[in-house]
Amino acid sequence: MSKLTDVPKRILIGRALRSDRLGETLLPKRIALPVFASDPLSSVAYAPGEVLLVLSIAGVSAYHFSPWIAVAVVVLMFTVVASYRQNVRAYPSGGGDYEVANTNLGPKAGLTVASALLVDYVLTVAVSISSGVENLGSAIPFVIEHKTFCAIGAIVLLTLMNLRGVKESGKLFAIPTYLFVAGVFVMILWGAFRGLVLGDTMHAPTSDYQIKPEHQGLAGFALIFLLLRAFSSGCAALTGVEAISNGVPAFRKPKSKNAATTLAAMGLLAVTMFCGIIGLAMATDVKMAENPAKDLIHNGAPVGASFTQDPVISQVAAAVFGDGTFFFVLLAAATALVLFLAANTAYNGFPLLGSILAQDRYLPRQLHTRGDRLAFSNGIVLLAGAAILLVWIYGADSTRLIQLYIVGVFVSFTLSQTGMVRHWNRHLRTEKNPAVRRHMIRSRAINAFGAFFTGLVLVVVLATKFSHGAWVALLGMVIFFGTMTAIRKHYDRVAEEIAASDGPSDDTMRPSRVHSIVLVSKLHRPTLRALAYAKLVRSDQLEALSISVDPDETKALRTDWERRGIDIPLKILDSPYREVTRPVIDYVKGLRKDRPRDVISVYIPEYVVGHWYEHLLHNQSALRLKGRLLFTPGVMVTSVPYQLESSEAAKVRARRRANWHAPGTVRRGPVERRNKDAGRRG
Repeated sequence: MSKLTDVPKRILIGRALRSDRLGETLLPKRIALPVFASDPLSSVAYAPGEVLLVLSIAGVSAYHFSPWIAVAVVVLMFTVVASYRQNVRAYPSGGGDYEVANTNLGPKAGLTVASALLVDYVLTVAVSISSGVENLGSAIPFVIEHKTFCAIGAIVLLTLMNLRGVKESGKLFAIPTYLFVAGVFVMILWGAFRGLVLGDTMHAPTSDYQIKPEHQGLAGFALIFLLLRAFSSGCAALTGVEAISNGVPAFRKPKSKNAATTLAAMGLLAVTMFCGIIGLAMATDVKMAENPAKDLIHNGAPVGASFTQDPVISQVAAAVFGDGTFFFVLLAAATALVLFLAANTAYNGFPLLGSILAQDRYLPRQLHTRGDRLAFSNGIVLLAGAAILLVWIYGADSTRLIQLYIVGVFVSFTLSQTGMVRHWNRHLRTEKNPAVRRHMIRSRAINAFGAFFTGLVLVVVLATKFSHGAWVALLGMVIFFGTMTAIRKHYDRVAEEIAASDGPSDDTMRPSRVHSIVLVSKLHRPTLRALAYAKLVRSDQLEALSISVDPDETKALRTDWERRGIDIPLKILDSPYREVTRPVIDYVKGLRKDRPRDVISVYIPEYVVGHWYEHLLHNQSALRLKGRLLFTPGVMVTSVPYQLESSEAAKVRARRRANWHAPGTVRRGPVERRNKDAGRRG
């Protein structure tokens, strides 16, 4: 790579790391928490609002159901966390839900889980960034006016941060994540103190508003359906829980124990913040509406299209701290920032899962390798591209995007926990130790309850969200499933086709004869070098082949050939339509047809040039010929290079680049030498 591109790359993502330094990128628990759990922790910024938005369809009277919905979400969260603590202990390799389903339920189930997770990771980035832009837009009007552009810019910035490596990005994300968690807990504690001890009455900015219900007086099945839909929206708080099971290899040792501890801490923090915000929203009389311009009423009239509906957490902060106060601004900034960084959960999960799938030949092999900074760079870039496309299509509207959300994650939850039940059943058949069996039975019970509960929630999510956009996520899963199946079939077909046989085969047997052909356009030094090389390689028959496009040039070539007394026969083919490639291909195919057991070896003289623009002026016919000959069986193509003077200049430039060092890299010399010099001075 030239210095022109290498310097900006090093500035953006840092210097390359050796493979043996992979251990230095492993994470302690305090860094792993913000890296892998920033999504579920930050979802408390929008999950309570989604609950109230759905309940507002029936009017303010339905808000009193929100605490019960919060309790259901909490029970589900603890169930999922307890289930995944069993997963990370049983499968610490990083395959997560995909490995569990693939091992215990079969390849199709594993591929279904992988498809669901890949879709969910892309949506995690799109939803988190869009929600962060909307939160930031409540304080900075420019951001909300250009939210699609700002969201794409945030994705690009986050991509660059992750390309620098997991540990460095984790350090960058730890401060805002912990600041957000601390800010929410301060808000909950101060709000509870003001309300319960001081007896203050706190009012949200929308407390004086009324909601115009879309459906008034809901009862029976309609009310149950509405509550189930609100519950499914609140389940957005669970997205990202599975990322820790995929990221176990990134933890420091003991990996499984540290991952399980991080899961427990994440679950406890998330449910506490979720319940606290729901409780304060009720206490401060927050109002939310799916269509605020028409359904929010203030002073007897709709608020209109100019009204900006702030998220629940912003309204609660305004009621508890006071609008515009230092703590309000601090929490608003931390919320917006942590929502941006919540996408980091996907940036760690998607590339790692992509690497495992590539290793299993379900995705291109390029996704399996690590980049300069020991991160899965290709997976990171692929995730960013998919998220940018989604944000652009949906205009960075989190309300529309969130309808696509959580379908995939509950598919993976359900299949993973079902797979874990089969895992414990298989091990219980052979385990004789009573203590170990008791532990396995307890773990199986936890996973069985998790499979039942998450399966039930999956049915609810599909029933309540399908017509609101969940079908798009399902379509994405089908596309991923079909694509990965096709890639695996291609790799399997190629592997079967190129597998070496145990006995003798056509590939190991020597051909009957080798018929060598040197392509000649003019009799110059590159041609003479190709002829000399072809003579050096032993062939049964050697000939030169030229295509007659211009009669005068052909006549001059024949005359010069005879004058030099070249002892290689020259065959000239007429080309009435002035083509070069087709006559050569037809001639070679004719030879193959006459002697199927012969190998045809074609030598093509080529110029080696030193500048990119010179490639446009040379070797075009040679490239076309090589491309066509590749599809002709039994034909070997050899390029015979001839270096022009410009290539020598390029060689000098390459040598200079090899000897070039970034500023400061050699200022003090190698570490070993510095230590020796210091020892001598001492």
